[in-house]
Amino acid sequence: MNGSSELPHQNGFFKKLLDNMQIGIIVSDADGYLIYINPTYARFLNIDIEQSIGRHATDVVSNSRLHIVARTGQPEINFPHKFKNIGYLVQRIPIYQDDKIIACLGLVLFDSALTAADLSKKLVRLESRLKSYQERLASVHTSRYTFDHIAGTSDAVKALKAEAVRAAASNLPVLITGESGTGKELFAHAIHHESARKAYPFVQVNCAAIPKDLLESELFGYEKGSFTGADPRGKPGKFELADMGTIFLDEIGDMPLEMQPKLLRVLELKEFERVGALGLISSDFRVIAATNQNLEQLMQSGLFRPDLFYRLNVISLEIPPLRRRCDDILPTACHFIRGIVKGPAGKGIRIRSEAEKALLNYSWPGNARELFHVFQQILHNFTGDTVTVAHLPKYIRNSTDLPLRTHGSTLEEYLAEAEKHAVEQALLEAGNNKSRAAEILGIHRTVLYRKIKKHSLPQ
Repeated sequence: MNGSSELPHQNGFFKKLLDNMQIGIIVSDADGYLIYINPTYARFLNIDIEQSIGRHATDVVSNSRLHIVARTGQPEINFPHKFKNIGYLVQRIPIYQDDKIIACLGLVLFDSALTAADLSKKLVRLESRLKSYQERLASVHTSRYTFDHIAGTSDAVKALKAEAVRAAASNLPVLITGESGTGKELFAHAIHHESARKAYPFVQVNCAAIPKDLLESELFGYEKGSFTGADPRGKPGKFELADMGTIFLDEIGDMPLEMQPKLLRVLELKEFERVGALGLISSDFRVIAATNQNLEQLMQSGLFRPDLFYRLNVISLEIPPLRRRCDDILPTACHFIRGIVKGPAGKGIRIRSEAEKALLNYSWPGNARELFHVFQQILHNFTGDTVTVAHLPKYIRNSTDLPLRTHGSTLEEYLAEAEKHAVEQALLEAGNNKSRAAEILGIHRTVLYRKIKKHSLPQ
């Protein structure tokens, strides 16, 4: 069937289509004379279609602008229009054929200002519900710690807190480095809590704990049916949940190399795709990252992208290990005691001088986390008001038995020897139970295995 024989059928089809649309449609020729009005438009203006066709637009609607748009070729989008004291929102669009205007199309988007107002009210209600959902989300993903939770009175800690407060006042990325257990997570929480984003979510991601094949869907979310075992409703990702808030990428040094370009793109553009989706999602988040690894060495080894490092390392906070700020050991211990034993009882507990000496002599390879676990153990069945050296674990009581630094050895070599001694003592106390030894040291079991391998200790 050729085109000319299909044209009458097509014209009839499109006329029925326009006649049944629930928005007002009016069409004039290039001179402003009406050639089509649909029933919806006629009802809006209370006019007779047959009597109006062929007349000039201004004869039917005195303030019509169809002829003006047809003459100038300038479309008028969402243009306010009033007829018989009723407000409308209209569009007037010139129609071209062979670079020549042959008609002008008018669309009435709202039958009255009341309809527009009703839609506006619905939008306000939706925005209110969205705000409520965001507040509920923020209450689930919220920061638990403030700067008051960070113990320590040393100059190093005071300087770090001051720098972190300045970081909280900006939206720049923050990279927190330091050994395991030094308090990187506390600083991340505190920065978010001090920032203008504190009313919004604080979303944590442990890059080392999520299986490699699930990391992308966890970070960016997925649509329903994207893969076997997926939630049939789909699931938002961590970056989506962090909208208006902060995303904390802990253990960023363990981010798989193949995921790093995707992460870099999200950090730069603030947009991403859910797994199995086509459309982009935008999210206004602030990023804080942390690692106990040396990212410069990882870059040299080709395991971490330099461009991602520079993107994250805008504000840098390096937390020294506890052994390098001995002035913080006893104040931190007292802070933990007050936190573990609430009320006046906790404030009344003292540490005897011999116990203080043992705490100061120990190298604390697990840093503040290890110190916290030690006092958790001590205070679990504690009676009395004084912590003595007898209350301390054996490996801390024996810490004074560490060999003296040999002549010519560097601090790094001596600290490595101290760390080896601490791991040996923890394994001895735990009966070679790796999980228990890791708990004693206040480190993750995988970190313990790395240290056992590092120091060539028996597996």
